[in-house]
Amino acid sequence: MWWLALLAAAPVLASKPVEIDTGHSRIGFTLKTRWGQSLDGRFPNWHGEIVSAPGDRKQVRLKLPTAEVEILDHPQYSRVTRGKGFFDADQHPYVEFVSDPYDASLLVEGGLLGGALTIRGVRRREVFTVQPSQCRRPGIDCDVVASGVVYRADYAMDRWGFALSDRVVFDLHIRTRDAGAP
Repeated sequence: MWWLALLAAAPVLASKPVEIDTGHSRIGFTLKTRWGQSLDGRFPNWHGEIVSAPGDRKQVRLKLPTAEVEILDHPQYSRVTRGKGFFDADQHPYVEFVSDPYDASLLVEGGLLGGALTIRGVRRREVFTVQPSQCRRPGIDCDVVASGVVYRADYAMDRWGFALSDRVVFDLHIRTRDAGAP
């Protein structure tokens, strides 16, 4: 009879969010200056999870604090990206992404993953490209790698146009904490 209790609990267990392992994952971005210099940025502390969606699908949710964003090796640019002309961390403390529901095959085969990206209170639909997996269990045995291009002007981040390109390339390398497949 113990197996009946386990069977009854299965839908609840299946719907438990899978936490993204932020210690073994990274979310970064690249900006270009008008002089051709590449600036690599990162969100050092953030939260993410993968939740169940209808039809045996999954959905990723990311919350990235803007007050901690860093431009590597450039503290001056770190202050600029946190400021009013860019993320405006005082007024808009998070960048958030909620993906569309996706099938597990996306993580293995690669493809496009759309979703809602919110920056500075502006919510827009964006599409990220997920790379084909390099292992059998993506997110567990290897990173799930995705990238996407966002334009600053679409999110009212149009200050510093004389110094920074409008184009921002996001780069994500994701691992999960749970042994369950993402």
